[in-house]
Amino acid sequence: MINTAAVAAAALALPVCIGLLAPAAHADDGGTFGPACSSVPKEGSGSLAGMAQDPVATAASHNPALSTLVAAVKKAGLVDTLNNAQNITVFAPTNDAFKKIPKADLAKVLANKDQLTKILTYHVVGEKIAPNQLSKGSFKTLEGANLTTDGSDGKYKVNGTANIVCGNIKTANATVYLIDSVLMPPK
Repeated sequence: MINTAAVAAAALALPVCIGLLAPAAHADDGGTFGPACSSVPKEGSGSLAGMAQDPVATAASHNPALSTLVAAVKKAGLVDTLNNAQNITVFAPTNDAFKKIPKADLAKVLANKDQLTKILTYHVVGEKIAPNQLSKGSFKTLEGANLTTDGSDGKYKVNGTANIVCGNIKTANATVYLIDSVLMPPK
């Protein structure tokens, strides 16, 4: 006699077992990657699903790790520019990235709208960049200069110095890569 309860339990358990045995998402397969992705809120407007519903500047405003960047974007008057752009990539410095800049230097930059705009637009590329393009990339920024990316296996750097700590975050109009340093455009 067939034990229908055991068959039903096995059938229900199979998808869970397959999910547990499946490899974790890597940068090359289109999922998010990086050590800081685990700190992104799991639900609400700041979660990955929530951020996907909003344009990039609005989505960033819901992520607690990006509050300094959001304040700088507002101060530079770039909120509408970023929210209205289509198919862009933003290399978004986290709050910890801004903490690496001496306070006096950061205050000077925040007080100079032209310099702030130049720095912030150097973090934006006018095309969507997929993770598989990061291994050896060179991309023209909205500021006008190029930035470079390199690395492999979910460990990537921008301009050889900034680590991507959580990458391939989707918003309604952009792909976002959180980075641990503020990028400075070439002079």
